[in-house]
Amino acid sequence: MDQRADRPPLYIAMHERDNVAIVANDGGLPAGTVFPSGLELREKVPQGHKVALVDLAEGAPVLRYNVVIGYALKPIARGSWVHERLLQMPTARELDGLPIATVKPPAAAPLEGFTFEGYRNPDGSVGTRNILAITQTVQCVAGVTDFAVQRIKKELLPKYPNVDDVVALEHTYGCGVAIDAPDAIVPIRTLRNISLNPNFGGEVMVVSLGCEKLQPERLLPPGTIPLVDERNVADIGASAENKLDVVCLQDDAHVGFMSMIDSVMRQAEEHLERLNARQRETVPASELVVGVQCGGSDAFSGVTANPAVGFCTDLLIRAGATVMFSEVTEVRDGIDQLTSRATTPEVAQAMIREMAWYDAYLDKGRVDRSANTTPGNKKGGLSNIVEKAMGSIIKSGSSPISGVVSPGEKARQKGLLYAATPASDFICGTLQVAAGMNLHVFTTGRGTPYGLAEVPVIKVATRSDLARRWHDLMDVNAGRIADGEASIEDVGWELFRLMLDVASGRQKTWAEQWKLHNALVLFNPAPVT
Repeated sequence: MDQRADRPPLYIAMHERDNVAIVANDGGLPAGTVFPSGLELREKVPQGHKVALVDLAEGAPVLRYNVVIGYALKPIARGSWVHERLLQMPTARELDGLPIATVKPPAAAPLEGFTFEGYRNPDGSVGTRNILAITQTVQCVAGVTDFAVQRIKKELLPKYPNVDDVVALEHTYGCGVAIDAPDAIVPIRTLRNISLNPNFGGEVMVVSLGCEKLQPERLLPPGTIPLVDERNVADIGASAENKLDVVCLQDDAHVGFMSMIDSVMRQAEEHLERLNARQRETVPASELVVGVQCGGSDAFSGVTANPAVGFCTDLLIRAGATVMFSEVTEVRDGIDQLTSRATTPEVAQAMIREMAWYDAYLDKGRVDRSANTTPGNKKGGLSNIVEKAMGSIIKSGSSPISGVVSPGEKARQKGLLYAATPASDFICGTLQVAAGMNLHVFTTGRGTPYGLAEVPVIKVATRSDLARRWHDLMDVNAGRIADGEASIEDVGWELFRLMLDVASGRQKTWAEQWKLHNALVLFNPAPVT
């Protein structure tokens, strides 16, 4: 028999003032169920969905996380199922009059002595993988590059055992776009900074068509590529810079398709030789650059997985590492929580500026933040974006926020950073790759096989049922927190140690083992012509 059926009825409230709680039992609970507190369900309530702890009058605020997530559209009796159709969503918090850098927590004790085995790059950054990435200026070359990459993996890669993979940085940009529009800087700098991700070892190789708007020199202008070997600077001059390695398919030298493929493979082998000479070395945990994200979220995201990630985030910050949290629409309703944690007024104002820009972007498209929540989010118990945001923010932990990264920019400081990205899993991950992350943590409650070819992705399940069913896709089961089998701290430390093992190459994530890789998806707010 399934022992889960013998578990007593359980609900979880996040704050003593909350007037709703979520049902924790797998499969939900039927009408008539009586909790140890004496609360009786008036109707069946699915797992993760809210039950009213008290009688709620029409118009009464509904509190979860001690935050108003909605107002009752009609009287709701104690023990009733509280779902999105019964709630009016609150209006968004205005961006003026916010608390600015008001939270000044005592400095946390440094976390010392933790290391991993990484690849030190010429620019000082550290990779967790040793990958040859082939950049593309335009979608037109994607088929040719993919053909070449498949041959490189089959014919060349086995000769270079220290190289983990060969990745084509495919995208849908490069031509048919308003390349000089102000917002075109977002996709251009995103592609540029993806090419310079620490996991690629400074080996930049580009495949170009020739007639595209995004010419190689515009994508990677002189001076953007670090020297492959800084030891040569004294010999060749302090102003030396690497020459951009470009294979242009329209060059007259290419006669036939196979000529193009041979050229790509010939250039790739030069980079593979240099990458293969690299060795892992012991580096401090402070060299981790971690992107945290959630997708396929449910009501447990803010109860189990995200709090555990938040605890781990604080550990990483104490160790001197960099952590980026993101997703504008999933923090917008908690902006006051973020500006109050800013280390300086300038950091707070930068967050406000990013929120205002995105508000205008949504308004231009005649949508609002309510467009964020998906059918799966709602099926998992999240009534609206306000409730979702409260659970999403918890991934950031409690450390002060020391910087803001605009879309497509590279993170240039350590500490806890807010990387302003859309909430789309694919675009958020792409922008975090551009920001320089070398390790990714992704929490999910509904389940998603999300992965990236460029960066290892550690997947954290919010529920034990998901972790059990997707046992060979989820790396960490945070559902044990709701089951009473582990604490938030336990899972946070488990995740921290797993990060060091994955970063060192001692352990592969499930997404890596199965080679589950989502496409890079650029954020392009500029017009397409």
